[in-house]
Amino acid sequence: MSTMKPTDEPQGPVEDTRSESPSLTRRGLLARTGATLATGALLMHGRAAQAQSSVPVAKAPADAGGNASRGYRPVVVPNGAKLPWKYVGGVKVFHLVAQEVEHEFAPGLKATCWGYNGHVHGPTIEVVEGDRVRFYVTNRLPASTTVHWHGVLTPSGMDGVGGLNQKAIAPGETYRYEFTVRQSGTCMYHSHHDEMTQMALGMVGLFIIHPRKPVGPRVDRDFAIMLHEWRIDPGTRRPDPNEMTDFNILTMNAKAFPGTEPLVVRKGERVRIRFGNLSAMDHHPIHLHGYQFRITDTDGGRIPESAQWPETTVLVPTGSTRTIEFVADEPGDWAMHCHMTHHVMNQMGHDLPNMVGVKPGGLDAKVRPLLPGYMTMGQTGMGDMAGMHHMPMPANSIPMVGGKGPYDEITMGGMFTLLKVRDRLEAEGDPGWYTPPPGTLAQLAHADELRRDGIDV
Repeated sequence: MSTMKPTDEPQGPVEDTRSESPSLTRRGLLARTGATLATGALLMHGRAAQAQSSVPVAKAPADAGGNASRGYRPVVVPNGAKLPWKYVGGVKVFHLVAQEVEHEFAPGLKATCWGYNGHVHGPTIEVVEGDRVRFYVTNRLPASTTVHWHGVLTPSGMDGVGGLNQKAIAPGETYRYEFTVRQSGTCMYHSHHDEMTQMALGMVGLFIIHPRKPVGPRVDRDFAIMLHEWRIDPGTRRPDPNEMTDFNILTMNAKAFPGTEPLVVRKGERVRIRFGNLSAMDHHPIHLHGYQFRITDTDGGRIPESAQWPETTVLVPTGSTRTIEFVADEPGDWAMHCHMTHHVMNQMGHDLPNMVGVKPGGLDAKVRPLLPGYMTMGQTGMGDMAGMHHMPMPANSIPMVGGKGPYDEITMGGMFTLLKVRDRLEAEGDPGWYTPPPGTLAQLAHADELRRDGIDV
C-alpha cells in the first residue's frame, strides 16, 4: 500500500453550516444525464433540505485522469452530521475519533454512548466511486476498537476485523486505513472489535458512495437514515449492550419520536431515501404513508430497472441497506415508521401486565393515600399514555408514546418520523403542519349526513 505525499493541491471543502442540499442521481432509472458537475460535495450538518434551485453545486479538483466526476448533491442526514475531509496529494483524507458521547435520543432521554467525532451515530461519510480515500482513526475510548467498512470492497488488510485483519487499535493509538473506492451505493461502517458491546453503544455510521458516472433522472432529495435499537432502562444513563430481545428505544439516525426531524420536500421532486440497519437483532419493515415507491438498491448496489419492484413497505434486514425512490406528487404530512408495532413505542418492557379490559372501579381512590397521584392505566390500551407528559416520570425516561400533532397527540414513538411534502417551500427547515384543502379532511359525521346516507348508529 502506498502513501501519497502531501502537496499544495487545493483542498476539498470541509464543512458548510447551511442546510443540507439534495443530491443528484446515483445510477438512475432511465436515461443518462448530460450534466458534468463536480466531485467535491459540500459537507454539512444534517438539517432539513432547501429547495434544489437555491443550493449551489460544489466544485472540487479533477481526478488523476483530468476529469472531474459527474455532479451530485450531498445526501441529507436528518438529525445527523457529515464527516469533513480534505484533499492531500489527490487523496481524500478523513479523521474519525472513537470516543464517549453524551447523546439525547428525545427530549427527556439522554445517555452516555460511544460514537465518533462527538456524534451518535457517527457522521456520515460521503465519497465518489474511484476516489482514493485515507481514514485516520484515533481511539479515545477506554477499550480497544477497530473500524469495519461494511459492504465496502477493500483489500483484506483494510477490512477492520480485530485479530483477523489487523491488531486492534488500543486506547490512545491512531491507525490509518487507505484504499480506492471501486463501487457505488449505500454502505455502512462500524466497530468490529467486541462489536456486541461497541455497536450496541452506538459505534455505527453510514458510508455513501456516489457513482462516478450516474445515469437517469437526477434526484432532487437524497435522504440517509440509519436504523438502530437500544435498551435503556428508566433511570439509567447507559445503553445495555447485553440485551438480546427486549429493546425499548428504536431510532432513526439515533433519535426516537418525537425527537426525529421531518423529511421536507417540494411537490414534484424526485426523492431517494436510503435506509441502513445496524440493529443488534431486529429487521425493520419501514412503511411510508401516501406513496408507492420502487426499491432501487440493496447493499449490493443498484437493482436493474427491469428487476425493481413497487412497494409501500420496505423490509430492511439487520446488517443491510435498502434504497427507495418516488416522485413526491401528493402534498401533506405523511407518516414513515417501522411497522413492527412495538418499535413505535418508547421504553416498553416485556413485564408489563395486561390491563386491557380491567375495570378499576374505586381502586384509584383507595390507593392514593398510599401513592399520591396513582392512576390505573392501560385498561383501554396505550393511547392515553400520549397525554401523560404532565405526570411525574422516572428519571431519564420519556413517555411510551406521544408527540404533539395538529389535532391531537400522535400516539406513536420510537422509529417514527414524517415526510412533509409542500407545493412551495418558503424557507429552510420544518414548514409546520399541513392544512388540508376543504373537503379533504376526515371529520365528525353530522346527524343529517347519517340520515341522508341511511346510516343507523
